[in-house]
Amino acid sequence: MSEFAKWIASIGDGLAGEENDGVGQWTFLCGFFFSLWEFEAPEVKNNFLQKERRMGLKIGLSCLILGLCLIIVNLTWLCEAGETSSYTRNSNVSDICDMPLDSDVFSVPPGYNAPQQVHITQGDYEGRAVIISWITPHEPGSNTVTYWAAENSNVKNHTDGVVVTYTFGNYTSGHIHHCTIKNLEYDTKYYYELAGGLGDDSTTRQFWFVTPPKPGPDVPYTFGLIGDLGQTHDSNNTLTHYQFNPVKGQSLLFVGDLSYADRYPDHDNNRWDTWGRFIERSAAYQPWIWTVGNHEIDSVPHIGETVPFKPYTHRFFVPFEASGSTSPLWYSIKRASAHIIVMSSYSAFGVYTPQWKWVEGELPKVNRSETPWLIVLMHCPMYSSNAHHYMEGEAMRVLYEPWFVEYKVDVVFAGHVHSYERSERVSNIAYNIVNGLCTPVKDGSAPVYITIGDGGNSEGLAIEMTEPQPSYSAYREASFGHGMLNIKNRTHAHFGWHRNQDGFAVEGDSLWFINRYWKSSVKGAGRATI
Repeated sequence: MSEFAKWIASIGDGLAGEENDGVGQWTFLCGFFFSLWEFEAPEVKNNFLQKERRMGLKIGLSCLILGLCLIIVNLTWLCEAGETSSYTRNSNVSDICDMPLDSDVFSVPPGYNAPQQVHITQGDYEGRAVIISWITPHEPGSNTVTYWAAENSNVKNHTDGVVVTYTFGNYTSGHIHHCTIKNLEYDTKYYYELAGGLGDDSTTRQFWFVTPPKPGPDVPYTFGLIGDLGQTHDSNNTLTHYQFNPVKGQSLLFVGDLSYADRYPDHDNNRWDTWGRFIERSAAYQPWIWTVGNHEIDSVPHIGETVPFKPYTHRFFVPFEASGSTSPLWYSIKRASAHIIVMSSYSAFGVYTPQWKWVEGELPKVNRSETPWLIVLMHCPMYSSNAHHYMEGEAMRVLYEPWFVEYKVDVVFAGHVHSYERSERVSNIAYNIVNGLCTPVKDGSAPVYITIGDGGNSEGLAIEMTEPQPSYSAYREASFGHGMLNIKNRTHAHFGWHRNQDGFAVEGDSLWFINRYWKSSVKGAGRATI
């Protein structure tokens, strides 16, 4: 072998452990072909008398071989890339407009000052408390919740809540009630009643919820996933599909961007009220676990509104203090077999900020023998191949991805990008100025990143994707829909994504998860398992 061929073959040395870059493959092929050329050279030399002609032929054939090698490598790379769906969706522009104010889904309940916009969320760290929130539009009325276990309706309990109001420009909110009922039994159905107008029974409304099972490693539980919902006809389709999905979510993880009231002049907060009535049909009966997005910032300096997240923090209470957080914008809960960490993409998250310090302290506390499934919620995705959002979450990724890998986070759910995308298990934490590596590589300790900001809001779908599809992107599609995470036990969970245009049970994308902490106990994982 000539020295030149040896040099070509040596380019890929030391890169065999890197995935998806193809460098080792093509340099090996080049070295092989150059060696083959040297082996055949004596016969060629006998056919040419002039050295210049031999050299010209060598160069020409070498260039041809290099070109063939590159073509082979590119074809190999394309075979390893993920899938971009070619699904053709409806193009009804009217569906992405907000539903009119007189729509049935925005109906005000009958009776003077009747409770409306009822929603619940988990009220403590472990799942034995519920925060019940509602609004009485005209006057405070009663702030008492009456509740009882379904199997013992003769014993009724009463708990008082707090009432808050806020103004936003020329808008004044109704009377916003928040009541935390505590010391509930696990895995129990409860009914609750909210009195209305003057505290009498004329406008009392009744709802129910089911508490989660006691935290444990093999407790099955199903979470729904919705992000960037808004209040369009597509939003209505998304919520309907979620409610009629036969998998039946037991609580919903919401990854930010709620009402999109900020798309109206001066962030018309009446659209917060319509949205609250819109989601009541689900959120009054099962906990929605809240994450803030950029559309909750609601800062409008020209009308004197400069306090970020003002409408959101008045309308949606969360149990942040139970997990040691100093802000309702980041917190954590345990629910069944999952430990859920909620982060804020639009609050300070740099080193030594309150959020950074809280996450640093929270991750080591997770007991994977009790809650094996570690789930992170945020709004802006760390990995996205959408053309308009590519690397938008890079600053947060650089800071927190090493922790996600170290503590073996199973999955990170995000919204913001109005499409669906699922990543491979990858990390990009090897980069430094010495080795120069800056490409995500497959990493068995890394989470899967799922973007599900496809709830149906009035900004429409994010259709433009970067091309070619990055190797870290396993599946992507610009369609509205929702997700379901069905935890089976400590080792396995099933995720399905459901587009609105399909039947309720149809999965547009799906896979089985193997728990990162317990994966060593799993044998024989199939191709559709990650």
